[in-house]
Amino acid sequence: MSVAVCFIGFGEAGQAIASGLHDAGAAGRMTAWDTLFPQAAGDKLLRAGEASGVTCAPSAAEAVRGTDIIISAVTAASSVEAARLVMPHLSGEPFLLDINSVSPGRKQETAKLLDEAARYVDVAVIAPIHPARHQTPMLIAGPHTSTAMPLLTALGMRITDVGAETGAAAAIKMVRSVIVKGIEALTLECFLAAARAGVVDEVATSLRQNYPGLDWSEIVPYNLERMARHGERRAAEMEEVAETLRELGVEPLMTKATVKLQREMGSIGKQQSVRRVLERDRTAMLRAISAAACDRL
Repeated sequence: MSVAVCFIGFGEAGQAIASGLHDAGAAGRMTAWDTLFPQAAGDKLLRAGEASGVTCAPSAAEAVRGTDIIISAVTAASSVEAARLVMPHLSGEPFLLDINSVSPGRKQETAKLLDEAARYVDVAVIAPIHPARHQTPMLIAGPHTSTAMPLLTALGMRITDVGAETGAAAAIKMVRSVIVKGIEALTLECFLAAARAGVVDEVATSLRQNYPGLDWSEIVPYNLERMARHGERRAAEMEEVAETLRELGVEPLMTKATVKLQREMGSIGKQQSVRRVLERDRTAMLRAISAAACDRL
């Protein structure tokens, strides 16, 4: 297809979607802009762009020029600012897919900001971006979903339309994250205590009896690995979850605790003693995390 796609924010999600589109030959011209591009830390991003056929532009204005679809994939705190950055440079009413993990209120604020400059689409990514990349299941919502759906489907994206109200997709993602990220935090708290008590196998066996459909030998290392690699980003998302709950009149008691554990685990996960065992078994991971977290958790 001759669809021009632009990425504002070229971190893990942007790179994964771009590489998927490139390998499938699904898109035409692809461009990107990230605030890290001019910095030394941007070298890795520039190499990823080159490998995926993405032109890394010298500015946001240059990146969005003549594009059909803009995918906003920045940090949660930067989602509105990213839209404000590109708005003056938009023409032809491109679609702007906001895949950022932010509250429904934040999505509505961004849609209002863009007004007629772009056809805003609220997008929620509801599964890990790897290995499916651009084919990762996503929800879309807003007044432009009916016109966006054929285009996105033709690109090979797995899209489900959840309604014409901006924020509906975000609400589903944010609310489900109470459980998804909360269970990760509970896994850490439970099995860190079990490791220190020397009863990991016994606790896992007991839980298997209560939840026969769950294999804790796989759940524990998977959840710990996700927190160690992405805890800081997940904490930022959970702050948006807390804001979503407040918008709905629900006090985010458990969610606030999840924010703290996710952030602490993200920091602990940067330690070399933890990172080198993330691909190993549950016992090695728990041992390393317990030693690294002795004065924190």
